[in-house]
Amino acid sequence: MNTPTKQKPSNKDFHSYPWWSPRFWHGMPMRVWFDLVRQNHWNIAPSRLGLLGTISLASCFNSIAESLCKARFRKQLKSPPETDPPIFIIGHWRSGTTLLHEILMLDDRFCCPSTYQCFAPSHFLLTETFLTTALAWIMPSKRPMDNVAAGWHRPQEDEFALVNMGAPSPYRRMAFPNTMPAEPTALDLKTLSVDEAEQWKSVLRRFITTLAIRDARRPILKSPTHTARMATLAKMFPGARFLHIVRDPFIVFPSTKRLWNSLHHVQAMQIDSESNAEEYVFKCFDTMYSAFQRDRAELKDGQLHEIQYEELVADPVSSMEKAYEKLKLGGFEKVRPAFEKQAESMKGYTTNTYHHDPRIVSEIAKRWQPFIQRYGYEQPTTE
Repeated sequence: MNTPTKQKPSNKDFHSYPWWSPRFWHGMPMRVWFDLVRQNHWNIAPSRLGLLGTISLASCFNSIAESLCKARFRKQLKSPPETDPPIFIIGHWRSGTTLLHEILMLDDRFCCPSTYQCFAPSHFLLTETFLTTALAWIMPSKRPMDNVAAGWHRPQEDEFALVNMGAPSPYRRMAFPNTMPAEPTALDLKTLSVDEAEQWKSVLRRFITTLAIRDARRPILKSPTHTARMATLAKMFPGARFLHIVRDPFIVFPSTKRLWNSLHHVQAMQIDSESNAEEYVFKCFDTMYSAFQRDRAELKDGQLHEIQYEELVADPVSSMEKAYEKLKLGGFEKVRPAFEKQAESMKGYTTNTYHHDPRIVSEIAKRWQPFIQRYGYEQPTTE
């Protein structure tokens, strides 16, 4: 993608996402869905009215299924299994968090939420087995923005579960990019009111509790948004670990812009005007790493380890060995063969390529200079 072009994204820019495939909002119960719609004054594009209908119908089903699930699993929800504190995979969007997540999930001591569990967090305990089989045909084989496989059982960001459960989240803007504030709302929890912050923490605890009923192994949670929330998460889960991945910001910027374009194209209830697209990427990054630098001082030794995407791709096994050692995860030799097999399969993976826009490169070099210097990246040459 050439950043300076003014063309809006079309179907040809992204992998096919059929009209019948679910949007994440199809997993919201009625109270969450209609709160989101009302907040945006029912400002929905005519071409998205079909989505409004199907999501509204799905929300009715989700509310009923949620009530049945609470009744069926009442005892387990009151006394869930105890689990070790989570391992959080963090880093800016398009920095390699998904790749790192899938590598770490080769260790069978850990578990993570699946796409379906994040899609239907309020009732997956009741419906997952049946619906993932019955609805397997509606899921595309790849994500719209890249070559990463998609599917109900693939590892997924828990942020989608939180937003579908009604927690404050910047992902709400994904549904209404034109009417939601062009700010990373709820990315840094310090910007929330006391009541909003408590609501957010309550929702996360509830989701992790529900996950533990399904699988009591140590959970791995991957969400770029958590990069700005380390202090809160460390207080909520003493003993939690944070694995932070960084990548060349001159690649991250156009890749992230493409990510938001693709998600708005697929998920939005409006036709994205893209008027604030570039500035939104800058603001998210600034907010995220301002909070990250603030919070890291509150972590204990051995809680945080940082890895560079370029090193992970070049030598996955060595990179993971260092991470296991620094975070004191143990058991590396047992999982080494699986990591080595994964390293072989990664050799054929191709990433999207980007042309460097001199204007954007200059702006990145100016606004993200502390990050560039901290991690040793260099400004690319431009024609």
